[in-house]
Amino acid sequence: MRMKYAIIREDKIPPDSRVVLTPSQVKQLLDQEYDIVVQRSRNRCFPDSAYEALRIPMVDEISDRDVLIGVKEVPKENILTGKTYFMFSHTIKEQPYNQGLLRRIIAKKSSLIDYEMLTNQRGARVIAFGKFAGMVGAHNAMHTYGKRTGEFDLPRMHSIDDYKAAKEVYKTIKFPPVKIVLTGTGRVSEGAALVLSDMGIRKVTPLDFLEESYDEPVYSQLTAFYYVKRKDGNVFEKVEDFYNNPTDFESEFEHYTHAADIMINGIYWDPQAPAFFTSDQMNQADFNIKVIADVTCDIAPESSIPSTLKASTIKDPIFGYNPKTRKEDKAFQEDVVDMMTIDNLPNELPKDASEAFGNMFIEHVLPELAKEDSEMIEKATIINKGKLGKHFEYLRDYAGL
Repeated sequence: MRMKYAIIREDKIPPDSRVVLTPSQVKQLLDQEYDIVVQRSRNRCFPDSAYEALRIPMVDEISDRDVLIGVKEVPKENILTGKTYFMFSHTIKEQPYNQGLLRRIIAKKSSLIDYEMLTNQRGARVIAFGKFAGMVGAHNAMHTYGKRTGEFDLPRMHSIDDYKAAKEVYKTIKFPPVKIVLTGTGRVSEGAALVLSDMGIRKVTPLDFLEESYDEPVYSQLTAFYYVKRKDGNVFEKVEDFYNNPTDFESEFEHYTHAADIMINGIYWDPQAPAFFTSDQMNQADFNIKVIADVTCDIAPESSIPSTLKASTIKDPIFGYNPKTRKEDKAFQEDVVDMMTIDNLPNELPKDASEAFGNMFIEHVLPELAKEDSEMIEKATIINKGKLGKHFEYLRDYAGL
């Protein structure tokens, strides 16, 4: 029997404007004889009219559908019986704010497949918004610095139609000599590096970044080799040693706090790993960083950056951190560090992010759904018809089972 799919409305408050499949992508699937409809919504970056123009079936009621495909968590009161849900559920770390959602899916004997857990045979994620989080994070870092210094005016990314238009804006701005340190080499960091390069900001080596002065804006992208060292004093030879044994390492990032004006943090942080720097170090006179864009947004005290006190929002993106009081303060003051910690950054670039995400979904996920027995789908299924998936037994207490 052919599965019936629906692209569902994003009902989480505040609503997300991203969508898993764009109008042209849904039309592509209809032409391939997929049974797919789109639930009407007032909040998408692509209006209902864009789908209707391609004669895509638009509905309000989705109770007859088998597979319900969304982006963010579905409000627990909207969970239907016996359905398969795709979403970023934010439950795999036993997040307390979504415990009720997980229990509701179980009670409704439905299934939950989480995008974060969809991986290939090498264990790498096959679908993610990370690149766009990094792109918007870098853009917002420069926006914040411009607001702080008054040296240039860079509009927010969400006020620009798409990234093609953003690149035209970059051509009109002369960015001042500023030194930017970017951490990580994954999707997030590569997205940030793309934007910095498109802004005309030159990439330099970590060593030159520390030792040279520049009359132009520059950035350096750091791997773990540059920001941690072994506690035992032995040579740090393989980055896998750090990922496998993070407690054997301590931070060596302090050099960059003296040299950089802006920090963009794009790494996945293990709580067992050292923080980049401490609150005490931030209060020292030689701590030079004035703007921190923490794309990963782990909230202190369990964080790689002690000044990430909260997640900011697209509506209110920047807050000040006072190193003396170690508390939130008014932004853009001389003695505070300006923090940009939005936790849903791709929603500022929703059209580009949705199109890329949809391409990944079509290429990597839909073919697996057609299989009778997919290892990828099994490993990403947190709940299977009301029961915990075999890879998620550790959630039993959290799930109330």
